[in-house]
Amino acid sequence: MTTAKKTKITVEATINAPVEKAWKLWTDPGHIVKWNSPSHDWHTPKAENDLRVGGKFSSRMEAKDGSMGFDFSGQYQVVDTHKRIEYFMEDGREATIKFTSNGNETTVTESFDAETINSLEMQKAGWQAILDNFKNYTEAFGKLERMHFEISIEATPEKVYKTMLDNKHYREWTSEFHPGSYYEGTWEKGSKIVFLGPDEKGNVGGMVSRIKDNIPNEFISIEHLGVVHNGKEITGGPEVEGWAGALENYTFTKKNGNTLVSVDMDINQEYKESFSEMWPKALKKLKAICER
Repeated sequence: MTTAKKTKITVEATINAPVEKAWKLWTDPGHIVKWNSPSHDWHTPKAENDLRVGGKFSSRMEAKDGSMGFDFSGQYQVVDTHKRIEYFMEDGREATIKFTSNGNETTVTESFDAETINSLEMQKAGWQAILDNFKNYTEAFGKLERMHFEISIEATPEKVYKTMLDNKHYREWTSEFHPGSYYEGTWEKGSKIVFLGPDEKGNVGGMVSRIKDNIPNEFISIEHLGVVHNGKEITGGPEVEGWAGALENYTFTKKNGNTLVSVDMDINQEYKESFSEMWPKALKKLKAICER
């Protein structure tokens, strides 16, 4: 691939989000893998980002069917927080990203050297599609949606309630979300409770919460206040956006001799797909525990 030195392509999008949020979601590898694709049949399974002058970045973009993929990497030349990024790509081409703040809106403008293999129209369309995906992801991130799950268990509400909250059994049924899950604190109304679990590297993460309400054998309401990252509790700032204030409610209803367990929880778009898969599995495991 050679550089078309005098041919610059520019794409732009105005995002309904403050510049601090746009910058974080643009530069954090944990978010990059969520938005860095031009269409639904492509994804980025891995991204690394050393955000400093002289630092390097890389990402792997692949077709979801595994038919093709490529690496995109480079090195930063300018990093002006919340304002501007400049970098060289691995093939020597240059790119500039400007973040223009206008209160609760941010305009992101990308200008880059064109390559000579694909048409200018195709290159512009591809970069614009990724930028539009970033816009959609950023605007949706942090917005809560109510999700509902339920299951009927052949046991009394008293047994289901006790089993669900018991420390030993809690670890068992919540392993469907994450192996090694546990909690610290109590289920008493008004008390603090922290939900924890190790990640792949052994770092402890989870949620900082409080028991908003607890009517034994009938109803529990959990209010999430923040997150735990690398063992540290964080209850303010952009890290907790999309979680602070979210509710997770359990209702235990006696019905036809069984107990109907209903779960209603606030979730942001980032986790909707994964929770849609994990909650039914977790409830099935809870049912098996209660009925054995």
